Amino acid sequence: MQEFNTFSIVARCPKTGLLGVAVATAVPAVGSTCPFSRPGVGAASTQSWVNPYLAIAVLDGIESGKTAVQALDAAIAADDGRSLRQIGVVDHSGVAAAWSGSDCTPWFGQEVGDGFAAQGNMLVGPETIAAMSRAFRDSKGCDLDERLMRALEAGDASGGDKRGKQSAALRIQGSEAYPVLDVRADEHPEPIAELRRILTISRLQLAPFVAGMPKHDAPAGAAPREVQTMLALPPPLRPGGGGSLPAKNVSS
Repeated sequence: MQEFNTFSIVARCPKTGLLGVAVATAVPAVGSTCPFSRPGVGAASTQSWVNPYLAIAVLDGIESGKTAVQALDAAIAADDGRSLRQIGVVDHSGVAAAWSGSDCTPWFGQEVGDGFAAQGNMLVGPETIAAMSRAFRDSKGCDLDERLMRALEAGDASGGDKRGKQSAALRIQGSEAYPVLDVRADEHPEPIAELRRILTISRLQLAPFVAGMPKHDAPAGAAPREVQTMLALPPPLRPGGGGSLPAKNVSS
């Protein structure tokens, strides 16, 4: 069981119904362990001494008809390690909830607002959660990915994880079984700045491809011609750049 001393935010967009998680920590590959989402159900970030089954149980509870609060209460009650856990969750209707066990590493805490929950542990202080919540509220005219990214950046600027920085992730869930967006900086000295760079490129190169992928209620087909043309280019020649040019052939 891995300890992820972390700050995160989970949220639902009231305009689109999209669900999302943004999370950062001083452990590698936070995106592989902490964020969970399920289409038409909810999103969660499970952290501190991570129990992935806690997030799964919460989402199962919501899917069975419980609200985020009811599902979280039931899942926490069934977890013998609840005092070590921290989790934030939002359901498909925008009801949010959070739990911070009494044995999480200080500073720890949470803020639950309209359509979001921000939480963290082993932080420099409460200013990290306050900054994240404020940034999320202040960006209500933006798309969900931008609101979550700004919240993560605000938490980072206010101190974040008191051990330092290592990884960050952003996940956006739509109505399909696969996410609309799932980007990660898995090991980097400035993971949130790197995540912003990856997000910028992904909006230009990945989002059009995902938008053309097969849908559960539509026939499968090829990606739009303009997307095929764009992705046939070497990465540095695409909109936003990134990547590298192919290696030149070396003759003997």
